[in-house]
Amino acid sequence: MRHRIAVVGSGPAGLTFARVLHRHGYPVAVLERDPAPDARPPGGTLDLQEGLGQLALDKAGLLAEFQALSRPEGQAMRILDANGTVLRDWRPRPDDRANPEIDRGQLRDLLLGPLDVQWGRRVTQVVPGTRDGVLVHFADGRLETFDLVVGADGAWSRIRPAVSSVTPHYTGVTLVETSLDDVDSRHPDLARLIGNGSVAVYGVNRALVAQRNSGGHVKVYAQFRAPLDWHTNLDLADVEAVRSSLLALFDGWAAPVLDLLRHGTAFVHRPLYVLPVSHTWTHVFGVTLLGDAAHLMPPLGAGANLAMLEGAELAESIATTGPGDLDEAVRAFEEQMWARAGRWAKITMAGLERLVSPDPAEALALFDQVQPS
Repeated sequence: MRHRIAVVGSGPAGLTFARVLHRHGYPVAVLERDPAPDARPPGGTLDLQEGLGQLALDKAGLLAEFQALSRPEGQAMRILDANGTVLRDWRPRPDDRANPEIDRGQLRDLLLGPLDVQWGRRVTQVVPGTRDGVLVHFADGRLETFDLVVGADGAWSRIRPAVSSVTPHYTGVTLVETSLDDVDSRHPDLARLIGNGSVAVYGVNRALVAQRNSGGHVKVYAQFRAPLDWHTNLDLADVEAVRSSLLALFDGWAAPVLDLLRHGTAFVHRPLYVLPVSHTWTHVFGVTLLGDAAHLMPPLGAGANLAMLEGAELAESIATTGPGDLDEAVRAFEEQMWARAGRWAKITMAGLERLVSPDPAEALALFDQVQPS
């Protein structure tokens, strides 16, 4: 008999897990709280690395389709100082496929493919160890049981409490996100400033980063160190009030840089939370975690890549194991995941400390280490 398997969450981790199982002929229930795939904005762009996210797509049989959709030119990176002086301008070679960009929405649609996602199924709790397996509670009062429930439901996972009492903690760094649309026609000067990829400007304990998506869409992120309640006297729904507050925070920066904020539309508050670098748990029969649910870390290019590879690896392990070896396959997967995620969590936490730092030269030095010469 085939195992009854559910994955909670239809982000990159959950969909990659389900897609690889599907490729091996294994049914899996994908449980997603959103009522439809387009119920929320999908987010910005992702760079998928050759040995991580791209490897996961290869395991799912989707690498060629990804390459047709992705933007290798999006690997370009330009760094400015607060006066607008260009300090670094990295441009990829025409054949460079190390970290091509793809919009999150395009990646989601690619992974969805033939999968039958159960939309509008909000899980509130899972209870392992029942007579019939892992009991899943839904917000509408319904109950279902599975042999394995995989939590791929993000930072504030409803599955995590079944294996770990740890919750995310604030890093001290906040992001405020805004967007520019039709940048090439409406804001040609900013389009030239951003180039084909990203532009980043670093100051004392703050930064502005703009990243090109497809279709002339640009995501802009104001990053700064502040208490979690920094906005107590600010109405975050008041676009002009938020804009004024951010312009005051970046006062004195070059006018072309500040135009990234002046022309932004809505603003979204995103304080950065993380799980402990060495987050592990005592193995629980029938439940495991992937991605941010397991190892939430700063968004420095590793999280989604790791999540996708984990989903692919766990799916392959399940597909190739015997009927009575499911739990052993999950145990072995967790050990491998913890070791690799712990290494990346250390790297990304150290990176965040340097990117939003009292010394802007630290950010430049970090990029010099990771960018090709």
